[in-house]
Amino acid sequence: MVLLVSHCFAGEPISLFNGKDLTGWTVDIPSSDKDPNQLPSFIVHEGKLVSLDRPGGHLLTEKSYQNYKLSVVYRFPSGGGNCGILVHASKLRELHNMFPKSIEVQMMHKNAGDFWCIGENIEVPDMEKRRPRANPNQAFGGGKGDARQILNLTDDSEKPLGEWNTMEIECRNDEIKVHVNGTLVNHGTKATATSGKIAVQAEGTQVEFKKIELTPLE
Repeated sequence: MVLLVSHCFAGEPISLFNGKDLTGWTVDIPSSDKDPNQLPSFIVHEGKLVSLDRPGGHLLTEKSYQNYKLSVVYRFPSGGGNCGILVHASKLRELHNMFPKSIEVQMMHKNAGDFWCIGENIEVPDMEKRRPRANPNQAFGGGKGDARQILNLTDDSEKPLGEWNTMEIECRNDEIKVHVNGTLVNHGTKATATSGKIAVQAEGTQVEFKKIELTPLE
């Protein structure tokens, strides 16, 4: 199911996290296939969604969405590290038996706003400069071995560790814009997907979220 803007009132925010539990979300933790009794990767603590450091995996919305602005308020409470918000997520474990097919908006400390293409693709100006390649023949794409990372426009948009950051991800048709604390940090076009689920990563660092809110766009 894709939640289209015509199915709800444009401009009316939808809270994806209720502050109490993980209602509306599903979890995919590859290592749980062998050990279903391992500790959870995502919990709710004192009204906040907490992505724990491991085991690695993803928390995905049950519904799919398109044409929206996603507002996420997050912080690294105990030290810098890695995490990400994935948009237009579809096939699970598309890459490295871990990452769902999607376009990741990086949240790694000091790299917030980078794009990572995972089975999908998106383009930005200055591709040669902002999309590092291991060699001139490496393809720009989302597959294993491709140049998948697209650097952001500035690394000075984040607040000091322990303070709350606001990331806004606007997905409109085949465009994705990312703002961090009010600063435009990335803008891509020609995305190969325009709808899908939204996912939160557990990728080696504890991250707290006190708001995950979606506003449909006209």
